[in-house]
Amino acid sequence: MNIWKISVNNFRYKPLYTFLGILILSVSIALLVGIQQLDTSFRKQMENSLGDIDLVVGAKGSPLQLVLASVLHIDNPTGNIPYEEAKKLLKSPMIEKGVPISYGDNYMGYRIVGTTPEFTALYNAILKEGKNPEKPMEVAIGATIADATGLRIGDTFQSSHGLAETGGHAHNDLLKVVGIYEPTHKVMDRLIITGLQTVWDVHDHESEPSYSKEGGVVEQEKHHHEEGEHHHDEEGHEHEHEEEHEHEGHEQETEHGHQEEHEKEITSMLISFRNPMALLTTPRTINENTNMQAALPKFELERLYQFTGVGVKTITWIAYAILVISCITIFISLYRMVRDRAFDLALMRSYGANTFQLIKMVAYEGLLISLIAFVIGVLLSQIGIYFIFEMITDQYKQKMPLELGFQELFKTAVLVLLMVLFSILLAINPIIKMNISKILSHEK
Repeated sequence: MNIWKISVNNFRYKPLYTFLGILILSVSIALLVGIQQLDTSFRKQMENSLGDIDLVVGAKGSPLQLVLASVLHIDNPTGNIPYEEAKKLLKSPMIEKGVPISYGDNYMGYRIVGTTPEFTALYNAILKEGKNPEKPMEVAIGATIADATGLRIGDTFQSSHGLAETGGHAHNDLLKVVGIYEPTHKVMDRLIITGLQTVWDVHDHESEPSYSKEGGVVEQEKHHHEEGEHHHDEEGHEHEHEEEHEHEGHEQETEHGHQEEHEKEITSMLISFRNPMALLTTPRTINENTNMQAALPKFELERLYQFTGVGVKTITWIAYAILVISCITIFISLYRMVRDRAFDLALMRSYGANTFQLIKMVAYEGLLISLIAFVIGVLLSQIGIYFIFEMITDQYKQKMPLELGFQELFKTAVLVLLMVLFSILLAINPIIKMNISKILSHEK
């Protein structure tokens, strides 16, 4: 007697119940696998993006915003801080190194970060081709940017003011690509790296008076010149006025130059400690004794996990509830099959089948339902995760690796198997208590 063949035939008995059991079970599996994979990928991406950064120092404001803006590059900065003041922090024996970053522009939504050569070491970034930026207006791009924009070594482009992909005006300066980094699956992949001087130069040029389309005359100077002619016509002291104007202009120029020299600003300073003891004292010292703010990335991201964890737990419990409902549906389907086909089962017993064979027949059917539902559920979860990751890539310019964790998958499979086995145990109760003679005589 081929029990497996009989089970497959029974599988098509009342297909609506079978389809309903597979559908509900596959939805619960898709939710469980999907939310676990999304949560794991999210945490892994966050932790990878921290690199060797132990502390972030920036302008006063929200510490979480400072971390999101300066480490993960998914928020607006809290402001700027004086570069000279930030460099004073590096004299502390507790601090191993500090990497300044300055940004405020983008290209096609990808942020342009002015920094020092030590920045790439934070993420162990390796050049795929070209070189690191050495001169102003030279940039190196992450792997994601190279794939998305098609930029190659030697290409030039104009940056846009602001961090939004649209709405900002384009700067006049051309930036030249001199390097492309290998994929790191970290925040480096979606950043355009350049020197601090590049960012300062671009914005210094923007603050200068604009030239007319015909070129040659600055509107502000033209206005002063016209005023000078009018003064000459009225007073007749043209030469004296021009000398005084040039002298004042020279003084203003000198004063402006000194002011620029002392007012170089950065967005934040990324700091690595020499030993863990610095975590206890350095942040508090900076927050209490300076006009800057110190934030611990790991602590702030843990707070973020607590916020997002509420949603993850909610969806997980919803998935568990659907899993229970699906197992109840499978139990009802198997139980109705046993009750409705009691005569056939009793007849099989009379022809030599034992109780264990009948139980195996029901178990095979239940396990077949769970296997099909599990495969469909995993496929549905991967399709859903793919579209979610595409949305994240489009909105935050961050590619997340689509990996299916074996450990999470195994836990879900074991949970589903236990629930289905429990449903099977409940469904076979009529077989165990079967009275063959009574069933056959009743049917006759």
